[in-house]
Amino acid sequence: MLTELLTTESEAATREAVNRASSTLHTGEPVALPTETVYGLAADALNPTAVARIFEAKERPSFDPLIVHLPNKTAYKDVADVPEDIQKVFTQLIETFWPGPLTIVLPKKALLSDEVTAGLPTVAIRMSNHPVFTKIIRNFGGPLAAPSANRFGKMSPTSAASVMKELEGRIPMIVDGGACSRGLESTIISITAGDPKPAIKILRPGPIGPEELKKFGKVDKVIGNPAVEENAPEAPGLLENHYAPTTPLRLLESPQDFSPEEGKRYALLSYRGQEKDGYLDLADWVELAILSPGSGRLAEAGLRLFHVLRQLDELGVDEIVAEPFPARGIGFAIQDRLKRASIKSQS
Repeated sequence: MLTELLTTESEAATREAVNRASSTLHTGEPVALPTETVYGLAADALNPTAVARIFEAKERPSFDPLIVHLPNKTAYKDVADVPEDIQKVFTQLIETFWPGPLTIVLPKKALLSDEVTAGLPTVAIRMSNHPVFTKIIRNFGGPLAAPSANRFGKMSPTSAASVMKELEGRIPMIVDGGACSRGLESTIISITAGDPKPAIKILRPGPIGPEELKKFGKVDKVIGNPAVEENAPEAPGLLENHYAPTTPLRLLESPQDFSPEEGKRYALLSYRGQEKDGYLDLADWVELAILSPGSGRLAEAGLRLFHVLRQLDELGVDEIVAEPFPARGIGFAIQDRLKRASIKSQS
């Protein structure tokens, strides 16, 4: 299969990309599209055959559900039910964070096939704020299932070039909307009624952190491996072995946890590249990659994480060593991704 790359460098090019992507989606084929988080592999969420092509292209197991993207805030009514006892907080959340990187798990409507939800009674929904994705989904006119546009278990792509490396020859079309502005997958939450406040459970940490959510309810932070069976996740992106480079990755808790082995070549993934953190002198690093040089900004680190990991993965070193990240804000999400990548490396 020839994979075509469509640009959005001008208004004319964008119009053509929107029309052609929408037409391709209507034929039941998947198309890789940019979102503000990572690139997604989109297909008609109401077409089981189209959804099956996502799983085939990604080599994704059928027990791993997909996120459904919506063209507008009210379109959730077409695919999900909102229980009356959480309607108020749900409305508050979408008015605050949609469009944006917040995914909410709700009871699903019967019209959604089991292929989308992996047989679960729930569906994960969100509304992207990427301008190109927004134009395409509105032109298409319905919900799109769109997991990250990479082969299963690998690092999520944050550029069209990364999608091409992952899925060239597997899908017909990629729309290049530039680099993603967030760089990490959306925060996934579930909501249950509570007294006096509803309970918000973070199933997957992401750009919207506990600090932003706590004003809407009591937040339960789930970091690392969620309390779900490996073959029965309750939402997309929760499998323990995930987000991994091909090169083995080791996530440290402190400098004392690492001693280099003679003859091995190592690369260091550093948060801010400061000697006082204690990691720079642990080895003769083949490459030192700093996500946010200087004082360290977690938002910048999150934005660059997958891009830099891909660069380190192409060096041919024996192991990538990663510093720990502060357990606050998007640092929860960064630590979550690195932990899962390191678990896969050990398996």
